[in-house]
Amino acid sequence: MGARAATLLAKRGLAVTVLSTERFEPYNRVKLTPLLAGAVQFGEIVTPGFDDPEQDLRLLTGMRAKSIDRAQRFVTTADGQIWPYEKLIIATGSRAFIPGVPGRDLPGVFTFRSAEDASALMARSISARRVVVIGGGLLGLEAARGMQQRQAQVTVVEHENRLMPRQLDEEGGALLAEKILELGVTLRASVAVKAIEGEHRVESVRLADGTVLPCDTVIICTGVRARTDLARTAELSFSRGITVDDAMRTSDPDIYAIGECAEHNGVVHGLVGPGYEQADAAVADILGEHGRYQGSTPTTKLKVIGADVFSVGQVEQLEVAPDVRSHTWRDDTGYRRIFLRGGRLVGAIAVGSWPQASRVQSAIQNEALIFPWMVSRFLRGGSLWVKEDGDISQMPNAATVCNCTGVTCGRLRDAMAGGAKTPEALSAATGAGTVCGTCVPLLDEMVNSGAAPKPVRWYRPILVLSALAALAALTVALVPRIPYPSNFDAESLRVWLWRDNIVRQWTGFILLGLTLAAIAIGLRKRLRFMDKLGSYDGWRLIHLGVGALAAIGLIVHTGLRPGDNLNLMLFVSFAATLVFGAAAGLATGGDHELRARRIGTARKPARRWPTWAHIVMIWPLPLLILAHVLTSYAF
Repeated sequence: MGARAATLLAKRGLAVTVLSTERFEPYNRVKLTPLLAGAVQFGEIVTPGFDDPEQDLRLLTGMRAKSIDRAQRFVTTADGQIWPYEKLIIATGSRAFIPGVPGRDLPGVFTFRSAEDASALMARSISARRVVVIGGGLLGLEAARGMQQRQAQVTVVEHENRLMPRQLDEEGGALLAEKILELGVTLRASVAVKAIEGEHRVESVRLADGTVLPCDTVIICTGVRARTDLARTAELSFSRGITVDDAMRTSDPDIYAIGECAEHNGVVHGLVGPGYEQADAAVADILGEHGRYQGSTPTTKLKVIGADVFSVGQVEQLEVAPDVRSHTWRDDTGYRRIFLRGGRLVGAIAVGSWPQASRVQSAIQNEALIFPWMVSRFLRGGSLWVKEDGDISQMPNAATVCNCTGVTCGRLRDAMAGGAKTPEALSAATGAGTVCGTCVPLLDEMVNSGAAPKPVRWYRPILVLSALAALAALTVALVPRIPYPSNFDAESLRVWLWRDNIVRQWTGFILLGLTLAAIAIGLRKRLRFMDKLGSYDGWRLIHLGVGALAAIGLIVHTGLRPGDNLNLMLFVSFAATLVFGAAAGLATGGDHELRARRIGTARKPARRWPTWAHIVMIWPLPLLILAHVLTSYAF
């Protein structure tokens, strides 16, 4: 978080000095797991932005801040150096919490919190054969994954009755446990660690139920505690963390605190996303832009040991809250649960892939209303919304793109306006895609969304046929009726068409055949055997051609005389079907031009409403046609 704030301030022309206790360059802490597993090198997780020669940004590693003199406005480091400041940001993060378990000081006991911890574990992995991880939360499972991928036998011990108890309910934790067991990691839940045993080094872990787990390495991942040492010595207000206001200012208006060391409205966040939001708010306030941090909804979206895990909201509290209702969906691929308070979405969890996860997160942040039919859809298929084309260029600014860091479409667009024109530049500017990486394709899509929309296949023939259908449909709807001849003339076409009963029957049945053919082709998506008879694009052209012929057939059969009562209803329904069908065809063929002019989107194309109107008007036709045929022959 400190690195983010520093680079943002330096880009705005301020002179910034970063004092880092660690001997490493600033790095992405979330990617320590692939580093431990050997999937990446340290250079790949280093935070960019500290090597720009045009910026007044200094990074000093191995410099531990010892005290703050608020009156004289300077920081003293452990080596006695003095560093004056105008504005100071404390981003000291948190430290691993080590419970008072006997044997915790034995050689072979590690924590997993920093690059130094990861480096020590990588060195240990050469000789580690049996590893016990104490703690089944995010850190514990990530440490287990890293060591298992280095060929160690790993056992995870969790004193709660399920894994990830802060993020998952009992069923979600059980499903995650199944997936982890399939990978060869041993689990022990609902049992506490009594002691870490060994004479000169770690030899075993004794559990509260008397079980002894032989091991040569123990990794303690039992949570973190905010680092408040500097605040205490500087007499800043603190509780569980350094207390801050909405601008991330401490009790001293010239000192800010962000990230895991900060406590805002009684909450200390331990995730990347809130930390980035806090850094942005502090930077904005320093620059005089009155930045405000409004709090964050706890969000976890990670691939934990090969299993997708998604959690938003205070799941533990929501489970027991009396005014909260929940609904569950499950199948062979995964498990999803949503929490509603007063009809509004306030929490959700999932184990397994959930394509609508980003939209769910945005809905929870906005406490969106969830209507009964949406709940019914969720219970049937696990989706709250109808599946739609995910055109990121049309998503609202408030929509979350990167769940891990909380980066929204609005922030990405601001970064693009500021010159970030590649996915890598967007990641560097916003932090999106720097954690689990699942949103990187969306960044690529956003960068390329400025390209011209692509037309549908065979759009020119579609436009021609649709124009013909539209012309015929408008003729039916708007042209006055053709009058009957005043005198009988056997050679007259009008007499032959509309006075000869045999001809009337033939034109009627041809029109009926065209209508039924158009309806059958329109239903081809539901008739799967038709997939073998040609592509959708080809059948769409045929459907438009048949529709145009049907419009001409209606003119020939009726002479544009709608008649009365039942005949009038049939004529109006037929005409409306033709008009909306032609409009849908024109909107389909011209979709790329309409979208280029901001009429419709890939998610909500312009053809959407005329297509639905066309479908709605079709439904009465079969019944009306049947009634017309029966009355014509019966009477």
